[in-house]
Amino acid sequence: MDSLTHLALGACIGEAILGKKMGKKAMLIGALANTIPDLDFVAAFWLDADDNLLAHRGFTHSFLFVAISTFFLALLFRRVYKHRIHLNQWLWLFGLEMLSHILIDACNSYGTGWFEPFSHYRVSFNTIFVADPFFSVWVGIASIVLLVKKRASSNRMFWVKFGIGLSGLYVGYCTFNKYHVDKDVKEIITKQHIPHDQYFTSPTPINNWLWYVVAGNSEGFHIGYYSVFDRKKEIQSTYFPKNEKLLQPMYDHEDIIHLKRFSKGFYTVENWNDTLVFNDLRFGQIAGWENPHEKFVFYYYLQHPLDNSLLVQRGRFKKWDSETMQSLIQRIRGN
Repeated sequence: MDSLTHLALGACIGEAILGKKMGKKAMLIGALANTIPDLDFVAAFWLDADDNLLAHRGFTHSFLFVAISTFFLALLFRRVYKHRIHLNQWLWLFGLEMLSHILIDACNSYGTGWFEPFSHYRVSFNTIFVADPFFSVWVGIASIVLLVKKRASSNRMFWVKFGIGLSGLYVGYCTFNKYHVDKDVKEIITKQHIPHDQYFTSPTPINNWLWYVVAGNSEGFHIGYYSVFDRKKEIQSTYFPKNEKLLQPMYDHEDIIHLKRFSKGFYTVENWNDTLVFNDLRFGQIAGWENPHEKFVFYYYLQHPLDNSLLVQRGRFKKWDSETMQSLIQRIRGN
């Protein structure tokens, strides 16, 4: 999820565990603790773009890192605060903060290295878009109210339960949507005779009602959109050839190996004028519900690697305006 959401969620957890003993300082410690796994962003300063893709949400988002960090941070804070707060409470605080971080991040499409360094498999449930206001708003409201309210206020725990509870319920709702969308999509791609040996569904930006659908095989992928409000069980898909042959001259290059591993096989290759481009399909298209032939959010210049900055971010909200937002809302309403 985005950094602001992690801060807000962390503040609520901090208040729940240590608010009575530390006051609002518990919210600050909690907010910072929740963002610790994202310290991997510093790797971008010395890693190549393709290496950084795998470093981000890698070891610092693993269960091993959470366990080690929780233990040493709990010992450190126990030493700083001496006997005011028991070691077990520090263990609960740091453990829940970082565990909640890596669990929520796994709900997005990027992939999270839960099992690093023992396995490079990246967990991604594709249930929530990386920036979803319907998840973030509840913990955001709760953290603001808790900051304003006095320490001695009798209903501080109500606001903790309000924020974490409603955000948690929304995760459950998203999981429910994911289950039913996947069920429908399986039926549709079989009925429409779409050749595939792999497929996935993922929510489109800032909502959980319109889903991006990719199904295909080693030859290429069919891409379309499906809304939970669609009355017809059908998907208007557009075919994108994989073009694996274009990679043959550089098949053993390290960046190609990294990109393939990162994309989990969901990629295409194409020429943009004189430039060879690698597309990771998991991050969607640039307003593809509006133009089914639109370019993909994630694209990597294979022949100009130094131009690959902000890989995941640069196309996410490109070309967005009021008309694009209206077209998104219209498509969400169903076919």
